[in-house]
Amino acid sequence: MPEVFATPQAAEAAFYDAFHRRDLVAMMEVWADDDRVVCIHPGTERLEGRAQVEHSWQQLFAGDNQLAFELSDAQYTQDALLSIHMVRENVSVGGEYQGVVLATNIYQFIDGSWQMILHHASAEPVIDQDTDDDFVLH
Repeated sequence: MPEVFATPQAAEAAFYDAFHRRDLVAMMEVWADDDRVVCIHPGTERLEGRAQVEHSWQQLFAGDNQLAFELSDAQYTQDALLSIHMVRENVSVGGEYQGVVLATNIYQFIDGSWQMILHHASAEPVIDQDTDDDFVLH
């Protein structure tokens, strides 16, 4: 029987726990069983559909890097059927701090459970402010 997530926060906690443990089965329990799901890992193309999303996590978990996350600056907006979470993922690899990834996670209430329908993550850009108050992205 599939995992039931009573709140979007429970689904999000399960998502990051599965990520940390590199548990593909647990990861896919969080994702909606729907071919409209979308995942965008930092620096990669848009993956559409459950099969592509699952394959991406399988590849990521097969690597040697042990990723850890500390979430910060969480912002949530929610209605009865949709919850949007915007977080900063403070990423460490092998215990060494690497930087910040900005992530948007969207959960939908489907058949009595909150399920992920989108994960979009990208490296936080470095922004310098020059003397003219213009911003320059690096």
